[in-house]
Amino acid sequence: MTNDHPQSPPQPPPRTGTEPPALTGSPFASDTFTSATFVTVGSGPLLALASTWLLTRGGMVLLLLRDTLGIGGVGREVDLYHHWYGQFAQGTFPPGDVTWQYPPGAGLVIMSPGILPWLTYFQAFVALALLADAVIACALARADSARLTHGAWFWVCGLPLLLHLPLARYDVQTTALAVLALLALGGRSTVAHQLGGALAGIGAMVKVWPVLTLIGTPRGRTTKEAWTAAVVAAVALLATLALFFSGPLGFLRQQGDRGIQIESLGGTALALAQATGAWPGRVEFRYGAFEYVGPYVSSIGHLALLLTVIAFGWLLLWRLQARRWTPATPLDAAFTAVLLFTATSRVISPQYMIWLLGLAAVCLTCRDTVMRPVALLLLPAAALSSLAYPVLYDQVIAGTAQGIAVMVLRNALLLAAALLAARRLWTSTVATTVE
Repeated sequence: MTNDHPQSPPQPPPRTGTEPPALTGSPFASDTFTSATFVTVGSGPLLALASTWLLTRGGMVLLLLRDTLGIGGVGREVDLYHHWYGQFAQGTFPPGDVTWQYPPGAGLVIMSPGILPWLTYFQAFVALALLADAVIACALARADSARLTHGAWFWVCGLPLLLHLPLARYDVQTTALAVLALLALGGRSTVAHQLGGALAGIGAMVKVWPVLTLIGTPRGRTTKEAWTAAVVAAVALLATLALFFSGPLGFLRQQGDRGIQIESLGGTALALAQATGAWPGRVEFRYGAFEYVGPYVSSIGHLALLLTVIAFGWLLLWRLQARRWTPATPLDAAFTAVLLFTATSRVISPQYMIWLLGLAAVCLTCRDTVMRPVALLLLPAAALSSLAYPVLYDQVIAGTAQGIAVMVLRNALLLAAALLAARRLWTSTVATTVE
């Protein structure tokens, strides 16, 4: 760490232009001060963090119990999980159910409330979501305490911006797997790399995207150990589920038939076209979500898929071209990858923000990260996501001016965050100078 006292020996060597920017004791003295610097310097007391977690999560639980905000019914998704739970109890994945669009590992999360038989399914599911949330906060706090960072504060204060939605979706549990995987991959031992890879592999079997946490593993031994463990864990989990349940891969057909969800970037473009009278389509409830139906929808879906392929190609190119690797690079790369795949998706459900907040928080546990401004963009994006659903969702469906405005702002922030993340990742690892 640098300081502002020239009489204090020894002096740090001059910057070469290829090193990550140094931090100073005060964010205002930093030569890279941005509006996001406040989240990276200092470490708040754990008691304050725990108190904030309890207060905010208590508020989220109260909102879920009332569940009347906006269109209401956020907790109905847990009823659907309960329905699937009954089918798993009969030894089968949901047969022919178009709303089942998840990898087979998701079944374990759906069945997990059964370990708390003294609670109702709803109560047990929420309790386990809170437990996963607390595990994330504790893991981030542990990393923060060693590095004087504020990733845990970002998570604890950022998640409530989504109101009570995180407690009624299984994305917090999935995010916990990804967060723990990334933190484990930062270790030096083979066991740590294998643990991180195994968690990422299990996460991929739960909701696919956690496999992207391995995109930035350092070349050589770490990559080999992590990816091998990920493949072994994923195959072992799939084989186990296939042994005890029928139809574990049925989700592939349902997922392939998805259209353009109204919250996606493509959906926002169609909403604008519909509002101006340039597009005659409509909104329908299909595959468990509201999607646009009409001319050019298929073409926009293919374009979204093409953009996803281009994003994947860019990530491969980045990995081949990267020359500088810092402790933050694996974290920044994982965050960037998930941002790119989210922004180009045909479906941007509000719970996707849970993933992004978790990965941003992990980035902020490392002082070398270049993702601070990107993380800051996610906070208003999360607030707008909860405004879109559930608060104003009826207007988003109807395509009113207010509903469209909220979606345009939210998606513009997500797109800006994805492009900024890609630029900063490339600049910090590939380009000849660091901005």
